[in-house]
Amino acid sequence: MRRLDSGANLTARDSAPTMRHSFSFPLTIIVVSCAGLSAAAQTPPRPPKPYAPVAITRPAAADDVTFIAFRATLAAAAKTRIYAELESLVLARGFFWDRDFSQQFDPRKPSVDNLAAAISLEQGNGTGWDALTAFAAHDAAEPLDSRPGVICAPARPGYDSVAFSKLLDVTYTSGIDWAYPRVDATPVRAAPQPGAATVGTLGAHFVRLLGFEGADSEAAPRRNPWARVALPDGKPGFVAPGSLMSLAAERLCYIKDLVGGWRIAGYIAGGN
Repeated sequence: MRRLDSGANLTARDSAPTMRHSFSFPLTIIVVSCAGLSAAAQTPPRPPKPYAPVAITRPAAADDVTFIAFRATLAAAAKTRIYAELESLVLARGFFWDRDFSQQFDPRKPSVDNLAAAISLEQGNGTGWDALTAFAAHDAAEPLDSRPGVICAPARPGYDSVAFSKLLDVTYTSGIDWAYPRVDATPVRAAPQPGAATVGTLGAHFVRLLGFEGADSEAAPRRNPWARVALPDGKPGFVAPGSLMSLAAERLCYIKDLVGGWRIAGYIAGGN
């Protein structure tokens, strides 16, 4: 197995971690650390302690027929990969980009250009187009409190915020360390392989996210990593790529123009 990252960050697009961490240590500390590296490597990490799972309530699908039709149009445009067709679906003015960590938003550029930069539209063989297809498939959206009239998808689940805060306190974690399954009855495997033994099943509740790993047999394990999790009883396991969601997942936002209909109004990047 290849351990890819010990951090935990899921997006709506996939299960790959996207946050970058930079560490700087004095040279003397590095030398001391290396001296004890072999001994530390022989000591396996302690498994997480059991925890009380916090249930989630899945959001209801939007029943606005015009929004359903717009999502179908967006999916079709993403399939054609024609820039002009996408441009007609984006708000001409007022497009926003929240959590723009790389500071790429340029108010002087057309809205569609900022959207393209936000989702890396043409990079990596057009992964941004695939992202638009995934966004269009989300049938549940929620209002964005900071912007009247704007809704964003995917919608986050309902849950007991007091119980979740207590869970973070007792486990000394933050929200980014927890995820929830896209569907009920999600299997947890003993190894990051589809045929590995099942060690548990995830229901509609948060699960402790420990990191990501790829199988040695994978040519590019970083593209489709398995999530390494801890079940409520503390037992470790692995969940297939794309099976988990995060409260900090990236979201696409929409607004309904009384004249032109629905348009893409903005983008919220994943992470904290």
